[in-house]
Amino acid sequence: MTDSRRSLNDLEQSDDFICRHIGPSVSEQADMLAALGLQSLEQLADKVVPAGIRTGAPLALGSPRTESEVLRDLKAIGERNTAMKSLIGMGYYNCHTPTVIQRNILENPAWYTAYTPYQPEISQGRLEALLNFQTMVSDLTGMEIANASLLDEATAAAEAMAMCLRLTEMESRVFFVSQDCHPQTIAVVRTRAKAADVKIIVGDHRHGFGHERAFGVLLQYPASNGEIYDYRDAVAAAHATGALVTIAADLLSLTLLEPPGEFEADVVVGTTQRFGMPLGYGGPHAAYLATKQEFVRAMPGRLVGVSLDSHGNPAYRLAIQTREQHIRREKATSNICTSQVLPAVVAGMYAVYHGPTGLKTIAERIHRLTAVFAAGLRKLDFEVKTKNFFDTIFVATGTSTETIHAATLKQKINLRQVDRSTLGVSLDETTTRADVEVLWNIFATKAPIDFKLTEIEPDLTHHFPPALRRTTPYLTHPVFHNHRSETQMLRYMRALADKDLALDRAMIPLGSCTMKLNATTEMIPITWDAFGAIHPFAPQDQAQGYQQLIRELETMLCAITGFDAVSLQPNSGAQGEYAGLLAIRAFHANRGEAHRNICLIPSSAHGTNPASAHMAGFDVVVVACDEAGNVDVDDLTAKAKRHSANLAALMITYPSTHGVFEMAIRDICEVIHHHGGQVYIDGANMNALVGLAKPGKFGGDVCHLNLHKTFCIPHGGGGPGVGPIAVRAHL
Repeated sequence: MTDSRRSLNDLEQSDDFICRHIGPSVSEQADMLAALGLQSLEQLADKVVPAGIRTGAPLALGSPRTESEVLRDLKAIGERNTAMKSLIGMGYYNCHTPTVIQRNILENPAWYTAYTPYQPEISQGRLEALLNFQTMVSDLTGMEIANASLLDEATAAAEAMAMCLRLTEMESRVFFVSQDCHPQTIAVVRTRAKAADVKIIVGDHRHGFGHERAFGVLLQYPASNGEIYDYRDAVAAAHATGALVTIAADLLSLTLLEPPGEFEADVVVGTTQRFGMPLGYGGPHAAYLATKQEFVRAMPGRLVGVSLDSHGNPAYRLAIQTREQHIRREKATSNICTSQVLPAVVAGMYAVYHGPTGLKTIAERIHRLTAVFAAGLRKLDFEVKTKNFFDTIFVATGTSTETIHAATLKQKINLRQVDRSTLGVSLDETTTRADVEVLWNIFATKAPIDFKLTEIEPDLTHHFPPALRRTTPYLTHPVFHNHRSETQMLRYMRALADKDLALDRAMIPLGSCTMKLNATTEMIPITWDAFGAIHPFAPQDQAQGYQQLIRELETMLCAITGFDAVSLQPNSGAQGEYAGLLAIRAFHANRGEAHRNICLIPSSAHGTNPASAHMAGFDVVVVACDEAGNVDVDDLTAKAKRHSANLAALMITYPSTHGVFEMAIRDICEVIHHHGGQVYIDGANMNALVGLAKPGKFGGDVCHLNLHKTFCIPHGGGGPGVGPIAVRAHL
């Protein structure tokens, strides 16, 4: 019964966000406090959190808003973005997300709130969906085995480089990268190589692989400029010197092109973004890595395998690399603990939905439209610089470049401006005949076009070498043939979801990674076109809403953590660790102390800590912990003193992996600083600090944040994640 004496303020607060989403209730809190013999949450905080690190003032975050106000404000922010038809390419394409997949996976808490599949008995549906993804990738690339996704194509290429270095029997530390790879891939590989003491040579593969013998080679297929090279001779030449070859391949093009596995590639990487995932200003999207069976134990990431259960029935589980970074720690081959499960499931279901015939039809249509467009450009006396292509061409536009580019923007179309005399155009699944005709009219700067699309009949053969046409079948498993109707598809996805335990069914008391049911209000904007349809390389004036979101989130995270600056680039907690450690390494190098290479890590630390330190080029020294899991301060002090001349950093999780606020945290930080090191705070448990303490104020120099733990993103059974880093001013 409602109490008529309650104030208006009480009535408004009774239905607020905290009551609905951040339980327990007031009465439940009182019961728990009573069991502890305490009177208030403030008294509990006083007993648990060291007084020396407590913050006295409330967080400077502005006034709270209701859920309806948040949606209104997000809609206004989204309206500051301009969703244009982006034909920029560079590994990112517009695509159609089948609505049955959008509604029943991408927007379905049964899929986006599940726990990571380290516990196979409650993850059979998700593991089957990931096995579909692996099968799709293996079939299309022509490789024997594929992992269950990586973070993005550029990261996958960097992981492939590291994998090749581990596998090679050569003493070389030189890696050759084709100049025709996507620029973002080259940039990430360079960053990873620097920390691994690998020399990168970027050049034209047609002229060899440089004067120094390389242990590995990275090639793009099709190239970033759209050109389809016949890499068979290049691969043979690399193998003749002992080098391993990685091909970064567009999966959709492989429905038409000879797969890399058939010309003896050793590793194949790429993205599955165009298999149903919105652009989303660059992600999250599921990357892939496929390789030969003989290299499986060197492969990074997760691998789903099939076993028999105790009753003799097929059962899925993670195989070989499961928590590899926890088992091997500082000897781990990768720090990747998060994959991109939710986007990988979407991509795999896209293949299930369309099947091999449907995928080939999409690819043929895109290729055909590109050929028609190129033929029309030649009629307009433009030189199409790309000779062999799938969906991308470079056009020599000369002095007309700026005029054409400006005209396309007026038509709400983005092209890739390569240089002052060249434009790039990449067609995709959403491109229409009308779009092609609009483009022709824009390019016809001298006179109106005097032909129609129906009048142009380009050569019916494919516009790449006949020897590179695919002849082998793919997606032959029944799962890619049995679900053609929406009804069949819907029932299949429901059947898989019924085999999983997610937060739409029950509480999962296994940790903080995904153990909260994100508010629907927080999730709804993810599939709005205002945010989903923005290309990552669109001009910034088309992404002002995103710029506002980024600036505001950075400011809020600085206020919460007490640090001076935040970067939102790392796309997982493990990547945040790696980025933070690289910042520390650069700090020492800039001070002329590049020799500092010792990283102290407590024995209780999350396994990604030593793995990340190893990847960043540090030598790990383990610090002892007591029986309760707390850092042994005497052991820490002794080891910091012993390695004082070379001490680079301490990595410490706070609160600890055991959930304890260690009382000596300030003393621990002071010891490290006294010996010239930096303190890296693993922010995996930042949700326990918000509003109580700020790591940037009690001694931390850098900290990564798992936003999927502390705040909200759809961490669907192991990814995507977000791992931004916060740093003090000197970093």
